[in-house]
Amino acid sequence: MPLSEHEQRVLDEIESALYAEDPKFASAPWGKGLRSPSSRAGLQAAALFVAGLVLLVLGVVLPIKFPGSFPIVSLLGFVVMFAAGIRWLWSSDAASGARGRSGPRGVKGGRQPSRGSRKPGLSERMENRFRRRFEQE
Repeated sequence: MPLSEHEQRVLDEIESALYAEDPKFASAPWGKGLRSPSSRAGLQAAALFVAGLVLLVLGVVLPIKFPGSFPIVSLLGFVVMFAAGIRWLWSSDAASGARGRSGPRGVKGGRQPSRGSRKPGLSERMENRFRRRFEQE
C-alpha cells in the first residue's frame, strides 16, 4: 500500500532531519546494496552456516562414527557453523565502524556541544510538533 502525500512528506522531513543531525548514522552500511564488502562477507558467512548445518544433519544420518560412537561429521559441521558465526561477527564489526571513533561518543574533537548552544534533536522537534497539534485542537 503506497504512502499518502502527507505521510511521504513527513517521512522526507524525518529523513532530512536524520541526515542533518547524524550523517554518519544516516549513511550506515545497512542501506547499501550487495556490492559492499560487508554484505559479501555476510553472504559468505550465511553460506558457510548452511553448509555447516547440512554437515551437522548428515553426521547424524551417516554411519561414519568416531570411536565411542561419536559422529565426527556432525562435529565438523558444528566447527564450520562456529566459523561462519565468527566470520559474520567480524564482517558486521568492520561494517559498523566501531574502531573508527575519534572522541567520546563518536564526536569529532572529543568535545560535546554546550547545553545552551545546541540545536534541538529530532525527538525534541517531533515532540514539539506533537504538542502543537494538540494545542491547536
